Amino acid sequence: MTETKTRSPELRVAAGAIGGLRQDLIHDAFAYRPLPPMRTDGVLTRMLPERLRARAEWTPHAVVLAAALFAFLVGFGSTGNAGVLVSGLLPALCVGMTLIRPVGAFWMSMGLIPVSMVVGGDGPWGPSAFFAHVVVLIVVAARTRPRAAVWMWGLTVVFGTLVEKAAGWEFAGSTAAMAVVSAFALLLVSLVQIRREAEREVTVQRTVTAVERDRRTLLEERTTIARELHDVVAHHMSVVAIQAEAAPYRVENPPPELEQAFVTIRENAVAALTELRRVLGVVRAEDYEAPDAPQPTLAELDGLLANVGEAGLPTEKTVTGAVRPLPQGVELSAYRIIQEALSNSLRHAPGATAKVEIGYVLGGLGLRVVNGPPTGPVKPSPGAGHGITGMRERVAMLNGEMTAETTAEGGYEVTAFIPVQAAPADAPAAEQS
Repeated sequence: MTETKTRSPELRVAAGAIGGLRQDLIHDAFAYRPLPPMRTDGVLTRMLPERLRARAEWTPHAVVLAAALFAFLVGFGSTGNAGVLVSGLLPALCVGMTLIRPVGAFWMSMGLIPVSMVVGGDGPWGPSAFFAHVVVLIVVAARTRPRAAVWMWGLTVVFGTLVEKAAGWEFAGSTAAMAVVSAFALLLVSLVQIRREAEREVTVQRTVTAVERDRRTLLEERTTIARELHDVVAHHMSVVAIQAEAAPYRVENPPPELEQAFVTIRENAVAALTELRRVLGVVRAEDYEAPDAPQPTLAELDGLLANVGEAGLPTEKTVTGAVRPLPQGVELSAYRIIQEALSNSLRHAPGATAKVEIGYVLGGLGLRVVNGPPTGPVKPSPGAGHGITGMRERVAMLNGEMTAETTAEGGYEVTAFIPVQAAPADAPAAEQS
């Protein structure tokens, strides 16, 4: 029997903390990590002229180099030529190093603590070293994560205190001042980082939500189209089954092979109807109610226009070409496209007028629905764009083309062309027209 040993929660927390220290400040500490240019699409940078905006991306680099120069001047002014290397040049080098090797710059600045104390004689933090180390902490914290900022602050305070005690320094005012100033600076940097990270996560979530919403809308529209076309397909399959059953009785003494062929056709049609009902059951929503009337066609378009006119959208209809019967799927899709386009006009263009143009041509059916600019207040619509998606799906299903765009007058126009193969009986009439 084996006994499994588990670590206590305290040990797990300590192990996680040590692992974070190793990952943030020890592993590849002196790796080359150049500071990338700043983004120039912010609120303030967009206000700058184009020439200045192109150069504004190097603003962080310029600020860091200016801080390095200031650290050098402070060190040079406090020690003169004698200690300028330790008190001025090395702190400035640490600050400049944050542009290419940020974590390495922190460790280099930490190494200057005992050196600065020996050379300067006024504690581990001379004026230049104090300023340079604070700048290094700020830049490195801004380039890493908040966890690294906590580790850097703790190491700075602990190491500075140990150096003071080892040197016999009687008071820790220098390290205490460093602890307070660096804590305040790192807190501000960490808050800014946390806020930016939260904004990035929110942006990502919004993008994912928008994509999922569009995908769900597309699936819902396709499901709606499938339910509507069920009646059309079921009607054709029922006609096939009835004709196959009645065909042998129209021929006197039909051969057995012909009778068997019609029986097979009828059986296949009935089987297809059964499978079609099963498919409809899959795509049917829980609140779906089967229609109690046949699916609409362009023949019922006048009733739709009358209802839209009563709702506040006067609509004019124009029909060109020789009107002829079209496949039921085309008739249904054309009706739904006009219906959705007029519904959009009612929602987004209150007080406007609309025109519906239907063109029967040899190669198919052309549709155009255009409305004028709104004359009343437009209320926001949470489902904006969903109707356009449904219209595009209907047109794409029939291998057609569609455009939806604003007009020069401020209105909106929807045009669609649905190809329809002309039947042999319709060809002469189409040619005469």
